[in-house]
Amino acid sequence: MTQSPDEAAREPLELAGSVWFKSGERTLGGASRIALLAAIHETGSITGAAKAVGMSYKAAWDAIDTMNNLAGEPLVERSTGGKGGGGTTLTRRALSLIDTFRAVEREHRKFLERAGAAIEGFAGDWAMIGRIGMKTSARNQLYGKVASILRGTVNDEVSLALPGGQIIVAVLTHESTETLGLTEGVAAFALVKASWVILLVDDGRGPVQLSARNQLRGTVSAVTRGAVNAEVSVALDATTVVTAVITNESVDQLGLAQGQPVVAAFKASSVILGVTG
Repeated sequence: MTQSPDEAAREPLELAGSVWFKSGERTLGGASRIALLAAIHETGSITGAAKAVGMSYKAAWDAIDTMNNLAGEPLVERSTGGKGGGGTTLTRRALSLIDTFRAVEREHRKFLERAGAAIEGFAGDWAMIGRIGMKTSARNQLYGKVASILRGTVNDEVSLALPGGQIIVAVLTHESTETLGLTEGVAAFALVKASWVILLVDDGRGPVQLSARNQLRGTVSAVTRGAVNAEVSVALDATTVVTAVITNESVDQLGLAQGQPVVAAFKASSVILGVTG
């Protein structure tokens, strides 16, 4: 049964946060990857560890390969002997990472508890600070919550509801959905490069017949011309803006100007989804 806003408001507020290990600009991993390492240590096999943390065997190995690559040294030592990989062990470096992560996580929890007790509105502000501090090469960084997940044979179709109610659809592999921990209601962000966004004049007659699954309606808020291309910002609502980079010629042909209704379109395969914790 869905809670009413009044019922949700009466529930006690709690702080939430997560710890991630970084080396320079590289993110090695957070709680889920450290849990996988700990499970490997406890079970002695990739199969057992994957089951213990709720991952598929392939997703577990993908995470291990990523951690080994980013660490610059082995954390998990492969062993021969079939799919189960019996006798798989962690290096001393990996064991040290587990201990350090758990110690830092304990202190992180204490910090959140102290800050939550001392600072009014800390939980919401802290989450927002994490989102706005994110750095990527994608111009469009759109925050929302997972509205639905449609499972396919190989890939999943994930719908992300933006604050204003419009939906972004992304196509990603089962392993990616699993690794990111995507379920209905989970907060996530969508990354879309400005060069992937196509603009169309909105005639108000409904969805345009395009192969692009995502068609977001808004109004032009700014047009910044360069020598060859122009950067066009489209306000979807009071809080969300999508930016497209198109040629100056296209701006002229479409007659784009501030306040004009347009549709920002891009393929579901062009959307990269991520989570902050």
